[in-house]
Amino acid sequence: MNDQPDLEEIARDQPPFARFLGMRVVSFDTECVVAEMEVSDVLANRNGVLHGGAIMALADNLGGTATFLNIRPDQGTTTLESKTNFFRPVPIGETLRAEARALHKGRRTMVWQTVLTRSDGKVAAIVTQTQMVLEQGGG
Repeated sequence: MNDQPDLEEIARDQPPFARFLGMRVVSFDTECVVAEMEVSDVLANRNGVLHGGAIMALADNLGGTATFLNIRPDQGTTTLESKTNFFRPVPIGETLRAEARALHKGRRTMVWQTVLTRSDGKVAAIVTQTQMVLEQGGG
């Protein structure tokens, strides 16, 4: 019996909220997960650019996905801490690219840094988050 997780299934099977955001995983391995998201007006703030919460949600989901690629099938994960630095707005109509890379992968926690880049190649935000690894039964 193979108890190794199916990495492709984990990376492609995103929760409903990620699908609502329009997030799609474009590449992945256990060290880095890359996703893209079309910036639509439904994700805009009152200034007509991508809402900061949507940026944070994209990065959070990506860090969770990256953690799931590194844990056993009987484990889970939850965000323990997250910090976001915003550098530039992301206009409606752009494709935002997010790349989550491992900074630390321990048995109980993992730290991921997600760099979110606009279509022009400029960094819009950087999110650093800690994911806690949950044992079966929630902790």
